[in-house]
Amino acid sequence: MKAVAGMVAGVDQAARAQFGWINLLKAGAAQLIVLHHLAFYGPMSDYVQPLWPDLLAWLGSNARIAVQVFLVIGGFLVAKSLSPAGRPGIVSPMQAVWRRYAKLAPPFLAATLLAAIITPVAGIWMTHDSMSGAVTLGQLSAHALLLHGVLGYESLSAGAWYVAIDFQLYMLTVLLLWLGGRLAGKRRLGWLMPLAVTLGILFSLLYFNLDAGWDNWAPYFFGSYGLGLMAWWASDPARKPGAMTMLMAMAAVPVLLALAVDYRSRIALALVTACALFLFGRARTPSHGRAWNVINALGRISYAVFLVHFPVSLLVNALFTSYMPLEPEWQALGMLAAWGASLAAGAAFYRWVEVPLGRAVQSLMGRAGARVVSA
Repeated sequence: MKAVAGMVAGVDQAARAQFGWINLLKAGAAQLIVLHHLAFYGPMSDYVQPLWPDLLAWLGSNARIAVQVFLVIGGFLVAKSLSPAGRPGIVSPMQAVWRRYAKLAPPFLAATLLAAIITPVAGIWMTHDSMSGAVTLGQLSAHALLLHGVLGYESLSAGAWYVAIDFQLYMLTVLLLWLGGRLAGKRRLGWLMPLAVTLGILFSLLYFNLDAGWDNWAPYFFGSYGLGLMAWWASDPARKPGAMTMLMAMAAVPVLLALAVDYRSRIALALVTACALFLFGRARTPSHGRAWNVINALGRISYAVFLVHFPVSLLVNALFTSYMPLEPEWQALGMLAAWGASLAAGAAFYRWVEVPLGRAVQSLMGRAGARVVSA
């Protein structure tokens, strides 16, 4: 942990207070996702099974629902960015969508290319059903457009689906805000967007989320994402306590109804996360202190870890199962090594790929905007 914090500390030395509780949720969820994939995909975990059967069974089956934390946080932060007060309307919707794509896609594509390179390298030592086949140009193009799931292409990395869904959910939110603005016109309909999102949560959880055939599309996940939107609006300190309570009730009632119809632990976790964000999501925490330094560092690199951990884990799997004894203790050491290597690779990717790419894209967008203004 100290090593990861040290690697990232040089990237962002901002002394201002941060949303530490959000970073804590992101950091914890990211670790569970890494451990889930290590337990689920093997082959190291196959050899470790006799040593930690219950733990690996839980990680392999249940830990994946930690992605709900990212979905709720995503909605929470998008509400903060696009509509802090929950009012309808949005300025330049297409520009907002483009900015989101420019933020998500470049590091995602870089990580996809990394996976495309590392997978065949790991294949030199290992054959396993978790490894994707030979990469095609169409497959890479679909990943670059964030359409791989929709078009039926095999994902090159275990977390690739989430990036595409995040982008879809963002576009859906922009669309709702734009339609709300068109409907409201010059009227200040402060209830319109919370009502629209509440209906979206209801339809998502009672229809789309009950059919796995929709799991490549945003409506399947909007129930969790919408809870994040509502948690930001409900936690607005400018609102009266009664209005806060009403907004959280509007979000919670559809979820409780959906859980009564068909209980899903992932949706229950999304509701708990939304409640935590409602209570603590806006709270600022110190940016100094050893514990918060580690938490904030892990929170900052969580997207990078999410992107690169799978190919790194594949490579460690291949090396350990080829060159180390196939005994539970040795392969357990390999799983821990893969976990640590994923964190280190995520920190390096954040510092030397994600941040520079973000700066380059912002610079290009700024120049393009300046040309448009001057024209």
